[in-house]
Amino acid sequence: MEKNTFYVTTPIYYPSNKLHIGNAYCTTAADAIARFKRLTGYDVMFLTGTDEHGQKIERIAREKGMEPIDYVDGIVASIKDLWKLMDISYDDFIRTTEPRHMQAVQKIFKRLYDQGDIYKSEYEGWYCSPCESFWLERQLVDGKCPDCGRPVERVKEESYFLRLSKYQDRLIEYINTHPDFIQPVSRRNEMLNNFLLPGLEDLAVSRTSFSWGIPVEFDPGHVVYVWLDALTNYITALGYLGEDDSKFKKYWPADVHLVGKEIVRFHTIIWPIVLMALGLPLPKQVYGHGWLILDGGEKMSKSKGNVIDPVVLVERYGLDAIRYFLLREMPLGSDGVFTNEILIKRINTDLANDLGNLVSRTVAMMEKYFDGSIPSVGPVTELDKDLQHLCMGTPQKVEELMDQWQLSAALGEIWKLVARCNKYIDETAPWALAKDEQQRERLATVMVHLVESIRTIGILISPFMTKTPAKIFQQIGIEEGHMTAWDTVRQFGVIPAGTKVKKGEALFPRLDMAKELEALDGITPGQAHIKGASQKKKEAARKQEAQRPEEPKKDGKITIDDFAKVEMKVANVLACEAVEGSEKLLKFTLKVGEEQRTVVSGIKKWYPEPEKLVGRQLILVANLKPAKLKGILSEGMLLSAEDASGNVRLLTVESPVEDGAGVS
Repeated sequence: MEKNTFYVTTPIYYPSNKLHIGNAYCTTAADAIARFKRLTGYDVMFLTGTDEHGQKIERIAREKGMEPIDYVDGIVASIKDLWKLMDISYDDFIRTTEPRHMQAVQKIFKRLYDQGDIYKSEYEGWYCSPCESFWLERQLVDGKCPDCGRPVERVKEESYFLRLSKYQDRLIEYINTHPDFIQPVSRRNEMLNNFLLPGLEDLAVSRTSFSWGIPVEFDPGHVVYVWLDALTNYITALGYLGEDDSKFKKYWPADVHLVGKEIVRFHTIIWPIVLMALGLPLPKQVYGHGWLILDGGEKMSKSKGNVIDPVVLVERYGLDAIRYFLLREMPLGSDGVFTNEILIKRINTDLANDLGNLVSRTVAMMEKYFDGSIPSVGPVTELDKDLQHLCMGTPQKVEELMDQWQLSAALGEIWKLVARCNKYIDETAPWALAKDEQQRERLATVMVHLVESIRTIGILISPFMTKTPAKIFQQIGIEEGHMTAWDTVRQFGVIPAGTKVKKGEALFPRLDMAKELEALDGITPGQAHIKGASQKKKEAARKQEAQRPEEPKKDGKITIDDFAKVEMKVANVLACEAVEGSEKLLKFTLKVGEEQRTVVSGIKKWYPEPEKLVGRQLILVANLKPAKLKGILSEGMLLSAEDASGNVRLLTVESPVEDGAGVS
């Protein structure tokens, strides 16, 4: 039986001397998706690569006294080394300087020209060399590039143009009739309102002022505009217009292009129009993920000198700790916050305390009470059945969330199972059972349930953490194969009695927070700089507030216009957990329409079992300015009511409605 196919791509990366942890996030997320699809039986094609042409590359190479190809060769090698370090399981790595790509691009350009979708004229306008982007006067921000904030230059040259305007109405109709095409919804609205509805102008798709690009075959003075060149990699890598197009026939259209939100415009306007002009189907979805933001609210940027080197972090904390942090801390559609404190807390709490301690305690008790040999299960109680039910039900929840690219929430579901296993140990107290010979069968049942649950956890985390599962399986005495396959993940009692466990090294040793922060301040100087800058901004703001003249007292009433400024929406609780180190705070992961948000609320006192809030529909103030609480960026506020006795209850809706629905 032929497997279902799945095609996922990341953007092909622009050659840079330093890819930062934010770049690693996108490719790691795509890798986790690809691994999960393979685990669940799909025939997967995962593509990444490098976008190597353009004016900026030519200028840098010339300044270094190098040929552009020699310059990019060295950088591409370092990018491949990083993906190897991050254990990225790509199926193909395409370079835009490869003949298979260049020849196909020339054929695409010629086909579009022959059918009248590309024509020759002259371009005069604004160009951002670092972004390789053309801009209209009205799109500039303070006369600078709206994407990177750097100066633009006025260019005038003979160019070939792509008739974007011809396909504008067709693309608008497609987006409106295919609501999942651009995700999350905020990105779709941005593309429609900021670019498509105001009107598209035809795009210059060739350059004559430099030569580092793919030559226009029938007009050698021109090279193909880098974005037309780069975007077509998604089909040229599959053999489109090549000698063997079997992969193209098998995998296209792509299931998802995973891209940073700053390049959604190219992937949802230029790329679909190129495909429409070629008569090809559009990708099923373009998902614009957020940025990993540094403490102080700044995006990582090489030009700002604030990048965090993933190589340093992986070498210090191990691959899986960094992969877990990236995928757990950052809901795919939203921005995530990176601080050294958040990283260390995640490692200590989730990995060392929760997962590592669970495996270590279980294997140690098995060795102590049963000489390391897994016993036969005894009579089963309701408590055991409760753990079984959660263990066998978690894979379905994870699969549903992964089908929506909700990687952080999927990990949250897995960690609920980890937490339940740890609680199960406390509830059953194996050390007490071991003291009573008449409880021997009961002890055996408890230990079997723990080992089986750990087996399931090992399978579930394998797309996210690529090294840890093998260590877990080794400690519980099983080899990768049938007992670690997805087909067995909803079964209980798979490991045969008599299987030998063997305690190994701690999966994630606990870290000393103070020592690690001191060490990281020395190896991530940009982070320390940003913290200092952020503190200065806060102090300046406080001084400014203190000097502000007191305003006349008002009667406290607002107008309907004031109320209209408050945007309230229905939010579904995907996950809820206590914030470590806080007696008051709960951290909510919310689904608001097609996007995810994190909200921190000081209601822990009234909801001591936060996991019971999962699935509830609450009322969110959605346009409140984000604020950081305990290092967590809170994106909104949940409405609640307080009675005369001081008890607080969250406000909800009377009957289920669509997530993201407006409240008025």
